[in-house]
Amino acid sequence: MTFVLPSWRRVLGIAAVFRRLRPVWLTLMLTGLLAACATPARIGGQGAAFERQGRFAVNLQPLGAAPYAAQGGFSWRDDGQVLRLDLVSPMGSILAQIRVEPGRSTLERSDGSRDTAATPDALLALVWGRAMPVSGLRYWIRGLSAPGLVVDARHDDQDRLASLRQDGWEVRLSDYDDQGPGRVRLSRRDDQGQWRLQWIVDRP
Repeated sequence: MTFVLPSWRRVLGIAAVFRRLRPVWLTLMLTGLLAACATPARIGGQGAAFERQGRFAVNLQPLGAAPYAAQGGFSWRDDGQVLRLDLVSPMGSILAQIRVEPGRSTLERSDGSRDTAATPDALLALVWGRAMPVSGLRYWIRGLSAPGLVVDARHDDQDRLASLRQDGWEVRLSDYDDQGPGRVRLSRRDDQGQWRLQWIVDRP
């Protein structure tokens, strides 16, 4: 049997096809990883609260730095005063536990180290070193707009919030159940780069 090496033009053509298909592969890989992620246990507490459990994915492309992607499971409990958010790896180990209460937001890592700030936005800026508003997620995950300016809000045929622009984010909400959206997708492009976050609620 004789093997014939392809010409350099054919090699370049194949490489170009691979580059065009790369976003598709990344999407398929991310979808597969989300499907395999472990969901953390429900956060205990007394009294009525808004609760969600599911999976998250983050894709960050900061200017002048390497891209970053992460995925895992989340558990959310918000009683109106205190918000608890637990993040776990795809294998189920704790990545971080976040607690938001009036005047104080705390992130505790798996090694026991902590960071504290006055607001969730200030906490993210402290931890990550980049300012980015994230407080609106507390409302968007319920299918609501956050206080403040809302641009281009759209609703579905059942008058549920389907998309909006707020605090620099493009927010898309879908797959509603009786508590709110089962899928929350956030995207943002600014002078620091491009950011995408996705939250998928697991059905009971």
